[in-house]
Order: sequence, then structure tokens, then C-alpha cells
Amino acid sequence: MKRKKASILTLCMTMLLLILPATGIFAKEKKMPFPQYGTGPIHVLIYSNYFCPPCRAMEPEAEPILHDLLKRNAVTLTLIDVPYHRLTPLYAKYFLYALNAKNNPDHAFHVRNILLAATADKEMTTEKSIEKLFKSKGIPYTVFEVKPVFDRYNALIKEDHINATPTCVIVKNGKKEFVVGGPD
Repeated sequence: MKRKKASILTLCMTMLLLILPATGIFAKEKKMPFPQYGTGPIHVLIYSNYFCPPCRAMEPEAEPILHDLLKRNAVTLTLIDVPYHRLTPLYAKYFLYALNAKNNPDHAFHVRNILLAATADKEMTTEKSIEKLFKSKGIPYTVFEVKPVFDRYNALIKEDHINATPTCVIVKNGKKEFVVGGPD
């Protein structure tokens, strides 16, 4: 009987060790950069894509409002990059590299705005071009393995059933409200 319990326990622990890292659930706990700011009671998750025209229009308009809410500690803000364009993973990776060097909301918004503007440049398609952009704008960055953060993004995207950008999910008192679309 003891042997059977030990076998079941070993199997369960093995499954946990295999499954949990794949979810990316530990990305924040490992002190990896994760774009989550504030400790307010209302959780605001913004799902966007650098190459989505409504996202490019929405983010600069929403930024002052989000800054104010963060300053008043009214919200916990999470920014999630949704990979709906072939170059989004590249841009998201460099956004995270920039957060790895300096992770605060002001820097995150600054870097996002630069990356959003960079999508207009048809030559901005390689690591070297983004590194050159960061250097020209004085944006520090530190390379690291982004897969755990991307895994966490994917888990959030699945959890909230995201199928369009921009999408804002507002979680208050355990209830979720979804707002889809641009600044209109």
C-alpha cells in the first residue's frame, strides 16, 4: 500500500514538473521581466499587436488614462502581445529585452510607442534593425530566454479566449468584462 501511494505521488510530481513550466506560470516568480504594473484591485489586461492599426491608434490614447489609474493604485495593468502578425514575436521579444534592462510602466509605454512607430518602416524586420533602432533611441536592453514569458502570454490569451486585437479585459470582483476594438 505504501509503495502504491509513493508511486502515485511520484507520478503526480513528475507530471507537475513537466506541465507547469510549459504554462509559463513561473515567468513572473523567476523575476523575469513581465509587463504587469500596479497593485490595484481592478485587473486590466490589454491584448494588442504592434501591426494592428486599431491597436496603434488605441495605445497612445489609453496611455495617459492608464498612467493616472496606476498612479492612484486603482488598477493592476498587464500588457500582452498577441502574435497575429509574422513579425509580432520579434517585436515582442525586443520589448521584453528592454523590460529586462528596465521594467517600469513609463519605460514600457516608451518602448511600446517606439515599436508601434517602427512598424511603418518596411525595413524594420530583423533583430539587427531593431537593435539599431534601440541604440539610436537610447533604449537599453538585455537578452534573455523569452519562452517562459511567451508561454505565459499564450496561457492568458487562451484563458480569455482572445480572437481580436485590441481587446481589454477588466477583472473586477472576480467578474470579467471584455472591450474589443480601437478608440472609437
